[in-house]
Amino acid sequence: MTHIEINGVAATAEALAVPALTVYGHFTAMQVRDGRVRGLALHLERLDASTRELYGQGLDGERVRADVRHALAAAGTGDGAVRVYVYWPEGDERATLMVTVAKPQDMPRSPHRLLSVPYARDNAHIKHLGSFGQHHSRTLAHRAGYDEALLTTPDGLVTEGAITNIAFWDGTAVVWPDAPCLRGVTMALLEPLLPSVRRRTALADLPGFRAAFITNARGFAPVDRIDDIEFTVDAALMNTVAAAYDGLEWDLI
Repeated sequence: MTHIEINGVAATAEALAVPALTVYGHFTAMQVRDGRVRGLALHLERLDASTRELYGQGLDGERVRADVRHALAAAGTGDGAVRVYVYWPEGDERATLMVTVAKPQDMPRSPHRLLSVPYARDNAHIKHLGSFGQHHSRTLAHRAGYDEALLTTPDGLVTEGAITNIAFWDGTAVVWPDAPCLRGVTMALLEPLLPSVRRRTALADLPGFRAAFITNARGFAPVDRIDDIEFTVDAALMNTVAAAYDGLEWDLI
């Protein structure tokens, strides 16, 4: 069962009316182990920046940390898949924070298959609510036997996965698509640790890459197929990515 708290208190039916009836808001998702998370500062920066953009005021990171700690303690665990949702009902003096704690999740590091779907998220730099389009794209991919959807612009420019970021290997550099997307925390942590470049990448360019991998809050995994294009799982590349990821510090919440 998922444990839910709103403003540091176990959620009631009345309190749940806010998230149930609100489609305007944003959130961050993190994997917590022993009360620690990778990239805590990036999660807090994301929440503060998005709150400022959507509501015109910032969000105190210490309040977020306190609410997450309280929810973990109430759930009786230091491990979990934690989400922090931010709403700001009209007339309220401060934002409403909803924290959910579910079972820990790790991305299987087995090769993933992606289906390209022509869909681009609105305001892609914000991890916002109202993500019907990306979830529908992922549903289409699953129905077709794929693990994830690769979102593209109508003219075939690669942007991001439905719930992931994607990177390609050209034999020299890790290429992150230069396109509107959500800069995931795992991507943000790995990008400076790898020989990374940003480059506009179209579906037509994919046969020229040697390998690819995806990232999100649950970790990373190699990609062995996008549509009908097959990729070799580059063991040396994935070992490099694994070394960088596994070496990341865990920050105390």
